[in-house]
Amino acid sequence: MMKTPLSAVIARRYLFAPKSHSAVTAISVTATVGIAVATAAIVCVLSVFNGFKSLLTEKLDTLAPDVIITPAAGKTFADTDSLLEVVRGVKGVAIATPTVADNALLICDGREMPVLLKGVVPEDYRRITAIDTITLEGGRFATREKDTAPKMVYDSDIGDYVELPAAPKYLADIAIGVSTRLYASPQNPEMIVFAPRRRGHVNTANPSTSFVQDSLKVAGVFQAMQNDYDDNYVITDIELARDIFQYTSECTAVEVKGDGTVPLAALAASLQQKLGDGNALVRDRFRQQALNFRMISIEKWVSFLLLAFILVVASFNIISSLSMLILDKQGSLGTLHALGLSKRRIGAIFAWQSFYVTLIGATGGVLLGVALCLLQQHFGLIKLAGDPSTLVVKSYPVKVIFTDLLAVYVPVLIIGAATALISSRFARSRVSSARL
Repeated sequence: MMKTPLSAVIARRYLFAPKSHSAVTAISVTATVGIAVATAAIVCVLSVFNGFKSLLTEKLDTLAPDVIITPAAGKTFADTDSLLEVVRGVKGVAIATPTVADNALLICDGREMPVLLKGVVPEDYRRITAIDTITLEGGRFATREKDTAPKMVYDSDIGDYVELPAAPKYLADIAIGVSTRLYASPQNPEMIVFAPRRRGHVNTANPSTSFVQDSLKVAGVFQAMQNDYDDNYVITDIELARDIFQYTSECTAVEVKGDGTVPLAALAASLQQKLGDGNALVRDRFRQQALNFRMISIEKWVSFLLLAFILVVASFNIISSLSMLILDKQGSLGTLHALGLSKRRIGAIFAWQSFYVTLIGATGGVLLGVALCLLQQHFGLIKLAGDPSTLVVKSYPVKVIFTDLLAVYVPVLIIGAATALISSRFARSRVSSARL
């Protein structure tokens, strides 16, 4: 069994023994509390950033597919059926569905707004995303309906009226931002969508012929709590989108849902290898939001560095308290030296004490920070500013990650080593002037 060094034993004794001057005790306590408070602040800030990252990850489950495949060059895949056959043959793919998305102009009651019109296969899209769970008005997600009123047309060949098959009416689920700007809703459903013609010549005498248009009805209004989707998204049937953008069988993307047997990153890598880098760009859910995750990570560690600097400032109290303790124990230093303790070992006493103060402060701060985070997580003590009805969460989200707690100890150990070196050198310098 390893014995505790004598210097460490004496340092522990000095740490908890009463001092000759109450000011020394007060400064020592202040130093320890300062380290604890700064450490707790670091734990809390890192946990809040973890909470926002976790919240963003959860919100990606609503409308972002597990994996999305887009053209490496150009806007569309020409042979959708062949692409789907290849994708569906990859291990780990449960559903693969084509989508068509491009910019369009939406008009409702004379109000107009540029939108991102996305055409989907409704049955597949409902299984790939959680669109039904975020629909605020209109019930379930739908992209078309049949006209229930019979259409009777007179046929001159037979001299009688005949009933024509019911033609589908296209519906759309619109984002909350579109609904707000256009005052469109299931109660005010009629809209017209425009898109520039991709083929043919522009007739300057009649510019309206340069656009393809169709009618739409609002089936529902959704809110994904993400600006990427909530600002200008309109989701409709893929057949309408192809008609508006003058496509036949093309698609602008293929969205994939995994079956859970293969991690998404590995599934994306397999699809990329199968399709080739020059043909398609494959991104899993996290790569689709890479910029957002990168910004959260950068802000998190910049905040960590700023708070670590505050921790460095707080460490000056440790140096001050140990310097006063050395002066307070100067008589004892002479006694220890006379008993045969070298200057190096006397300096080690205060180096150990520096580590003790830093470690006690840091551990206390970590425990305090974790306790505060757990209280915030379960009771939501600190609320977010703003209208609660418009917020995704009403209080700051927090998530404690064990590796972050280990990262907190890195600056603490560096500070402990620096203060130990300074205190040790100062103690050795006072040994020669000590008196028995």
